[in-house]
Amino acid sequence: MDNILSAIAELSTSIITVAACLHLAVFALLVAWSKRDMRVLAGTLQDYTRDLRQRSVLDPTAHLTDQMEAFIADVEDVLNDPSRVQERQMLRNRLSLLDEKRRYLHALRFETIANSARVMIEAYPLAGVLGTIISIGAALNVSGGAEADTVSIIVARFGDAIWSTFAGLTAGLVLLLVNSLLEPSFHRLNEARAHMRSMVSAVKSRISDSKTPPSETAAG
Repeated sequence: MDNILSAIAELSTSIITVAACLHLAVFALLVAWSKRDMRVLAGTLQDYTRDLRQRSVLDPTAHLTDQMEAFIADVEDVLNDPSRVQERQMLRNRLSLLDEKRRYLHALRFETIANSARVMIEAYPLAGVLGTIISIGAALNVSGGAEADTVSIIVARFGDAIWSTFAGLTAGLVLLLVNSLLEPSFHRLNEARAHMRSMVSAVKSRISDSKTPPSETAAG
């Protein structure tokens, strides 16, 4: 048991450092993931209006909010033009077909990992303190020596204890800074999903409730 405590005490700083590096890697993964999801949302909007004769063509790097506004404007043009009956029907069918995939709703896994990464930042200072306690405890548990030898061992292990606390506090501060920089973009992604969900629902309702033009009624 003493050997195990001693090994943990010696490796505590390295363990905290490696965990912090992995934590940063998770944040990097979340950044790439959020950018991919934003592209998926933008691609979904383009798929809805892809076959319209007249539609807004924005730069692929345009902000998602601008693409949503362009999508709504294109739908309004179709609904307000009585001559675009076929496009209205096509848009209704495409909305029903593509909305079954609900690609903009696939958010649970991302949100779970993002929340876990944010909450686990609080563990680093605690891990540093725990490493300090283990280092001191490992020194106190040394048996078979005089009191002077025990004190010398505690002094020798004091460096490990201090560095463990330092590593835990430093990792917590760095990860808090990184999270504060990334949190707004993750929040915007969640807002974009919610906005798109309500927008698509409203557009489907508008198209379903739109009156059939007289020419279409006569043709029927």
